[in-house]
Amino acid sequence: MPFVRISLPKTLQHEEKDQISISVHQALMEEFNIPADDYFHVIEELESHQVKFPQSYLDIPHTKEIIFIQITAGKGRDFEKKKRLYASIAEKIAASTTITKNNIIIVLTENNGQEDWSFGNGGIQGAKHII
Repeated sequence: MPFVRISLPKTLQHEEKDQISISVHQALMEEFNIPADDYFHVIEELESHQVKFPQSYLDIPHTKEIIFIQITAGKGRDFEKKKRLYASIAEKIAASTTITKNNIIIVLTENNGQEDWSFGNGGIQGAKHII
Protein backbone atom coordinates (compact mmCIF):
# COMPACT_ATOMS: atom_id res chain seq x y z
CA MET A 1 0.00 0.00 0.00
CA PRO A 2 1.60 3.18 -1.02
CA PHE A 3 0.33 6.23 0.81
CA VAL A 4 0.53 9.34 -1.37
CA ARG A 5 0.49 12.99 -0.32
CA ILE A 6 0.30 15.48 -3.17
CA SER A 7 1.08 19.10 -2.32
CA LEU A 8 0.12 21.49 -5.08
CA PRO A 9 -0.93 25.06 -5.85
CA LYS A 10 -4.43 25.98 -4.78
CA THR A 11 -4.83 27.77 -8.11
CA LEU A 12 -4.99 24.52 -10.12
CA GLN A 13 -8.40 23.49 -11.43
CA HIS A 14 -10.21 20.68 -9.59
CA GLU A 15 -10.01 18.45 -12.67
CA GLU A 16 -6.23 18.86 -12.85
CA LYS A 17 -5.85 17.98 -9.19
CA ASP A 18 -7.87 14.82 -9.75
CA GLN A 19 -5.87 13.97 -12.87
CA ILE A 20 -2.57 14.34 -10.98
CA SER A 21 -3.80 11.85 -8.38
CA ILE A 22 -5.09 9.47 -11.06
CA SER A 23 -1.77 9.69 -12.93
CA VAL A 24 0.21 8.82 -9.81
CA HIS A 25 -2.09 5.90 -9.05
CA GLN A 26 -1.91 4.55 -12.61
CA ALA A 27 1.89 4.70 -12.52
CA LEU A 28 1.96 2.90 -9.16
CA MET A 29 -0.29 0.16 -10.52
CA GLU A 30 1.90 -0.27 -13.59
CA GLU A 31 5.36 0.02 -12.04
CA PHE A 32 4.84 -1.17 -8.44
CA ASN A 33 2.07 -3.66 -9.29
CA ILE A 34 -0.35 -2.38 -6.68
CA PRO A 35 -4.04 -3.34 -6.93
CA ALA A 36 -6.53 -0.81 -8.32
CA ASP A 37 -8.33 -0.45 -4.98
CA ASP A 38 -5.09 0.36 -3.13
CA TYR A 39 -5.81 4.06 -3.58
CA PHE A 40 -4.91 6.18 -0.54
CA HIS A 41 -4.10 9.78 -1.52
CA VAL A 42 -4.24 13.12 0.26
CA ILE A 43 -4.28 16.21 -1.91
CA GLU A 44 -3.00 19.26 -0.07
CA GLU A 45 -3.77 22.65 -1.65
CA LEU A 46 -1.28 25.37 -0.83
CA GLU A 47 -1.19 29.13 -1.21
CA SER A 48 1.85 30.44 -3.10
CA HIS A 49 3.43 31.84 0.10
CA GLN A 50 3.39 28.33 1.63
CA VAL A 51 5.75 26.85 -0.96
CA LYS A 52 9.46 27.64 -1.05
CA PHE A 53 11.73 26.44 -3.84
CA PRO A 54 14.67 27.62 -5.97
CA GLN A 55 14.08 28.88 -9.50
CA SER A 56 16.52 26.23 -10.63
CA TYR A 57 18.04 23.18 -8.95
CA LEU A 58 20.40 20.67 -10.59
CA ASP A 59 19.91 22.62 -13.82
CA ILE A 60 16.16 21.98 -13.70
CA PRO A 61 14.03 25.14 -13.72
CA HIS A 62 10.99 25.41 -11.43
CA THR A 63 7.99 27.75 -11.48
CA LYS A 64 5.02 28.55 -9.27
CA GLU A 65 3.26 25.49 -10.75
CA ILE A 66 5.62 23.17 -8.85
CA ILE A 67 4.01 20.13 -7.21
CA PHE A 68 5.38 17.76 -4.57
CA ILE A 69 4.48 14.08 -4.51
CA GLN A 70 5.42 12.13 -1.39
CA ILE A 71 5.02 8.36 -1.60
CA THR A 72 5.38 6.05 1.38
CA ALA A 73 5.73 2.39 0.38
CA GLY A 74 7.16 -0.84 1.68
CA LYS A 75 10.81 -1.67 0.93
CA GLY A 76 11.75 -4.04 -1.83
CA ARG A 77 11.76 -2.21 -5.16
CA ASP A 78 15.07 -1.86 -6.94
CA PHE A 79 16.63 1.24 -8.51
CA GLU A 80 15.28 0.53 -12.01
CA LYS A 81 11.71 0.04 -10.79
CA LYS A 82 11.86 3.34 -8.89
CA LYS A 83 13.36 5.09 -11.90
CA ARG A 84 10.52 3.80 -14.11
CA LEU A 85 7.94 4.90 -11.54
CA TYR A 86 9.25 8.47 -11.42
CA ALA A 87 9.37 8.70 -15.22
CA SER A 88 5.88 7.26 -15.57
CA ILE A 89 4.41 9.67 -13.01
CA ALA A 90 6.01 12.66 -14.73
CA GLU A 91 4.94 11.54 -18.20
CA LYS A 92 1.34 10.84 -17.18
CA ILE A 93 0.93 14.13 -15.33
CA ALA A 94 2.51 16.17 -18.14
CA ALA A 95 0.32 14.44 -20.73
CA SER A 96 -2.94 15.00 -18.85
CA THR A 97 -2.49 18.41 -17.17
CA THR A 98 -0.77 21.76 -17.65
CA ILE A 99 2.00 20.73 -15.21
CA THR A 100 5.36 20.29 -16.91
CA LYS A 101 7.80 17.52 -15.98
CA ASN A 102 10.33 19.98 -14.57
CA ASN A 103 7.76 21.04 -11.95
CA ILE A 104 7.14 17.55 -10.57
CA ILE A 105 9.13 16.73 -7.43
CA ILE A 106 8.80 13.12 -6.19
CA VAL A 107 10.02 11.76 -2.86
CA LEU A 108 9.77 8.05 -2.06
CA THR A 109 10.05 6.94 1.56
CA GLU A 110 10.22 3.23 2.29
CA ASN A 111 9.24 1.40 5.45
CA ASN A 112 9.42 -2.21 6.64
CA GLY A 113 6.24 -3.38 4.96
CA GLN A 114 3.34 -5.10 6.69
CA GLU A 115 4.27 -4.25 10.27
CA ASP A 116 4.26 -0.52 9.44
CA TRP A 117 0.69 -0.37 8.06
CA SER A 118 -2.79 -0.66 9.44
CA PHE A 119 -5.66 -0.48 6.96
CA GLY A 120 -8.20 -0.06 9.73
CA ASN A 121 -9.59 -1.67 12.89
CA GLY A 122 -6.23 -1.12 14.59
CA GLY A 123 -4.78 -4.28 13.06
CA ILE A 124 -2.03 -5.41 10.74
CA GLN A 125 -3.93 -7.00 7.88
CA GLY A 126 -1.03 -8.60 6.03
CA ALA A 127 -1.80 -7.61 2.45
CA LYS A 128 0.30 -9.86 0.20
CA HIS A 129 1.30 -7.11 -2.24
CA ILE A 130 3.04 -4.99 0.42
CA ILE A 131 6.78 -5.23 -0.04
